[in-house]
Amino acid sequence: MKSALPSGHHHQSTETSGSELRILAWETTRRCNLACVHCRASATLQQEHNDLDTAAGFRLLDEIAEVAKPVIILTGGEPLLRDDIFDLAAYGTKLGFRMVMAPNGTLITPENAQKLRDSGIKRLSISIDGATSENHDRFRGVSGAFDSAMQGISILKQADLEFQINTTVTQINLHELPKILDLAISLGAVAHHIFLLVPTGRGKYILDRAITAEEYEQTLNWFYEQRDIVPLQLKATCAPHYYRILRQRAKQEGKSVTMNTFGLDAVTRGCLGGTGFCFISHRGIVQPCGFLDLNCGDVTQMPFSHIWNDSEIFKALRQRQYHGKCGKCEYKNVCGGCRARAYEATGDYLSEEPLCSYIPANF
Repeated sequence: MKSALPSGHHHQSTETSGSELRILAWETTRRCNLACVHCRASATLQQEHNDLDTAAGFRLLDEIAEVAKPVIILTGGEPLLRDDIFDLAAYGTKLGFRMVMAPNGTLITPENAQKLRDSGIKRLSISIDGATSENHDRFRGVSGAFDSAMQGISILKQADLEFQINTTVTQINLHELPKILDLAISLGAVAHHIFLLVPTGRGKYILDRAITAEEYEQTLNWFYEQRDIVPLQLKATCAPHYYRILRQRAKQEGKSVTMNTFGLDAVTRGCLGGTGFCFISHRGIVQPCGFLDLNCGDVTQMPFSHIWNDSEIFKALRQRQYHGKCGKCEYKNVCGGCRARAYEATGDYLSEEPLCSYIPANF
């Protein structure tokens, strides 16, 4: 699943290489009622029951609170398949976290929508990967997934719960992006986040459907052009090049990149893995992100603070000593390349981003 990042959350300056934890995604379960073709988790309903239990979940949230008060994304799998998900959300809310959730939308009912409100969930992200039921259902692997998600969104609106639309971009739906954005607007979403396919989990088997570096560049330029003409917040995720493109386009247009001109996009950076963000698997394994399958520590074996502060992998990511053209790029502090794509392509998580067509000035 993907993030439900609130547009109003504070971001630290990109000019530092600090490690202020601002967003954390917790894969509360790998069980899921869908079988999406790109799934990072390759989730199934028959997943082994080795999720962190309720008590372990409470302990984890306590330990995170000792480090920072990040946005906590309850993701999966399908988080609504956990019987205790509302207890976990309420506990996080009590600790002072901004709690958000990333369900697929198909299991939302008026009853659990009320429980979501009562537990303090501030935003939900619903993935829409096709502008029509036919295209979305093909992507999601279940007939009726689109209609169920639409029904779920309708219920969220009735419950006055904020939601955003997430879209994973591949060759399958690249041509549909404008229509999906129009759909997000018409549905009343507060944001549209696009995700560029990262080849992990089931995504490894649809690499032929990944967009090219040139299409990547074109898509992010199109996305940039929408920012001033649509009434919702736009964010490119797993697409760090966007923050280079934003600065290139701003320079062409004679704009300075400040909070006044570009909002939070001016003070965040592309890849946050291990710097401002981390992922915790359903078993308690901490990773830089859900797509970068590197074990940085196990919360069932050591305190979360120790992992966040002392992981050698996190330290390397914070130093940004990238290899190849990423290491020489003048935009490395605002982009960083996708470390997961680099790792999948080369086995080196610090190597250059394989889906970037930009040539640094001094390369």
